[in-house]
Parts: sequence; C-alpha cells; structure tokens
Amino acid sequence: MELGNVSQPVYGPGPEAPGSSTPGLVGMVHGFLRLVQPNALPIVLCCISFFLSQLLLYELGFLVCMAIGVLFIILVPLVGCCFCCCRC
Repeated sequence: MELGNVSQPVYGPGPEAPGSSTPGLVGMVHGFLRLVQPNALPIVLCCISFFLSQLLLYELGFLVCMAIGVLFIILVPLVGCCFCCCRC
C-alpha cells in the first residue's frame, strides 16, 4: 500500500455509487442525500454560537424531513379518527 505524499494529499472526485444489482435504488438514495444535505460539514470551531448556527444550517434538510414525519405521525391518525367518528 502506497501512502504517497502525506503532507500534500490528492483527493479524488468524491463518492460514487457502488456497483450493485440495484442501481436505480442506489441512484435514488444518493439523489435524496444530495437534495437533503447539499452543504459540506462546517469545521470552524472559533465561536460556539457561529458553529451551532452553521451546524443547524448543515442539518436543515434532515430537520425539515423530521418535522414533516412528525406532522404526518400526528395528523394521519387524527384525520382517520375524524373520518371514522364523524361520518355525517
């Protein structure tokens, strides 16, 4: 295994979808992850409030997905109960 130049590393083009028997599913997952989390992870640790705001911006896509999921978990049973109990 060659280490190459450790002080000046050379990076590749980025993560690629692995070869699998389900390329459509792999493409959908990678597309969803690029849609939900397009920003890079913030590494600046100079100020805690700035870091927290950057971290919330980084996780914004996942937070929106969680909010929509919680909304559906609450609303779907409530609407179902209203349809079942109030069939006027």
